[in-house]
Amino acid sequence: MITIKNIQPLSAEALFDILKKEFTDYLNNALGANMSVNYAHVSDIINIHFSEITKGIVFSLTVSDESIEIEKGQIEEDYNTELLEEQLTSFLTLKAE
Repeated sequence: MITIKNIQPLSAEALFDILKKEFTDYLNNALGANMSVNYAHVSDIINIHFSEITKGIVFSLTVSDESIEIEKGQIEEDYNTELLEEQLTSFLTLKAE
């Protein structure tokens, strides 16, 4: 699990909106890719899916006033999510700190 300080602080709702509007373009520009990213939000948890790559939740974010925690989901396929995790962590650090 990775923890990022939520200095702004961003609420789960605000972060969900930022992710929907900005993260896909950020990720695709950084990787030179054209992936679609899907999000689901309930209470203080945001789930992130990359449906073109794998089934299921790839990352879950738990948002509090103090921090944003990134947890990897249980992925059935043998897919290396390290690069996606690095980009997500960089993006969240830019937005929260």
